[in-house]
Amino acid sequence: MNRLSSILGCLLLLVMCSLQAATPLAKPFLIGVAPHTSARIIIEMYQPLRNHLEKTLQQPVEIVTAPDFTEFARRAMAKQYDLVVTTGHQVRLLQSDAAYLPLLTYQADFRAVLLVAADSPYHRPADLAGTTVFGLSPSSLVTLWGQHWLHRNAVPNVTLSYTSASDSTVALVLKGTGSAAFISFPNYHSLPAALQGRVRFLDESLPMAGRVYALAPRQSMRKTAIETALWAFAKTPEAQAYFTRFKLEGYRPLKARELVEMEPYANEVRQLLKRP
Repeated sequence: MNRLSSILGCLLLLVMCSLQAATPLAKPFLIGVAPHTSARIIIEMYQPLRNHLEKTLQQPVEIVTAPDFTEFARRAMAKQYDLVVTTGHQVRLLQSDAAYLPLLTYQADFRAVLLVAADSPYHRPADLAGTTVFGLSPSSLVTLWGQHWLHRNAVPNVTLSYTSASDSTVALVLKGTGSAAFISFPNYHSLPAALQGRVRFLDESLPMAGRVYALAPRQSMRKTAIETALWAFAKTPEAQAYFTRFKLEGYRPLKARELVEMEPYANEVRQLLKRP
């Protein structure tokens, strides 16, 4: 009986040790994607990456987002995500203020664009005076660029209204609810062809640091493994289909000082987060 109890005790100890060892891997690896479009589309977009990382990291992976860019930045600063995918100005903030580790970005140029309805009477900046223009949240890169654009062009009496997703902003412009919308070039390419044909560009930005992948500091010991997994994903048929569908072309390393140049925009987000 003593021998049986001893064996059972050893087995129980082994089970408990196995469970303890498995616990860290059972916790989901959270990929936070900035809310550049609806949550449904974001989750669909990043399913191929999620599936690849689950197999590679041998760990559950979840794609999550936030109601708006400001809340996303707040949650990222609180280190709620293991990996973030957000525009360069937020990554610069996370790098300098929260020790995130930038990894890579997409090959396709990232630009902010100002869209109007194709048949609208808006052809010059001055034409937007006294109208409503749509953007995403006040801390989104395209909206911040848009605010600077309105200021540079001295467009008076513009009401800047915020929406939850770029496809919503375009729909509002086409309904005549507002005159124009600031969205990103990648999000323009994600619109259905029929919608693209109903809008035109009034202006666009120079290339900026677009969607950048950055790793939370608590995952720093796994940086090499996660970077390797991302570059391996880029070679898969699923990734190639994803890059083609959303016109992203592929991954590329970050350029020297690419994020440093985002500091003025990062500082605007920093100031926004200090407000009640």
